[in-house]
Amino acid sequence: MATAARGLGRRVHGRRLGRAGGPLVGCASGLRPGDYANCLATLIEALALGPTHLAGLSWGGTVVQELYRHHPELAATLILVDTYAGWKGRFPRRRCGHGSRACVRCSPRRPATSAPRSPAYLPTIRRAESLPLLEEMAADVRPDSVRNGLRVMAEVDQRDLLPRIGVPTLLIWGDLDERSPLSVARRFEQAIPDVKRVVIPGAGHLSNLEHSEPFNDAVREFCRDHSRRSA
Repeated sequence: MATAARGLGRRVHGRRLGRAGGPLVGCASGLRPGDYANCLATLIEALALGPTHLAGLSWGGTVVQELYRHHPELAATLILVDTYAGWKGRFPRRRCGHGSRACVRCSPRRPATSAPRSPAYLPTIRRAESLPLLEEMAADVRPDSVRNGLRVMAEVDQRDLLPRIGVPTLLIWGDLDERSPLSVARRFEQAIPDVKRVVIPGAGHLSNLEHSEPFNDAVREFCRDHSRRSA
């Protein structure tokens, strides 16, 4: 696995990945939704994972959906957590524009640790003990990457894809999520043909951190069930 991972950056659209916290080396700035999907597909193929369980939370869920659009053969199942089918078409235009303006304010010269505290995209955290981990993660994120990712999120609309998802899909949602409320989960449930929804009481936007035990139980049960079916 280590051998496959080495040099992976050179295989992602011919780009080399920069060091975390260091300057961008032609990777994140300017990427479009399909580019993120292709990067993830390259990783899956390099690690020889074959059709696999693909899970994404929030922005990660949008990337996973886009991966399925471009590379459906790599997906055994999808696990979509507190996510969106993009902001465009899901939220009023005014709210999408608010997110776009937050992108511009997150300039490359601004410390990355300030990004998660922007009210434009601050997740609803119901358990304070999760905050130190989130701040540590944020410190290792390039502001350019955050800005481009949010700009893509504000523009992308994946509603056309949902009825065409042909693999079993698990939805996991916190019932107190204000960033992506349960009304969004219900729209996913109505659109995706083979879908199961699990709601985690007392969790906000990061249900995997806020209530990890029921979250992990739901993921394990789903993956085991569909691994048995495909065996």
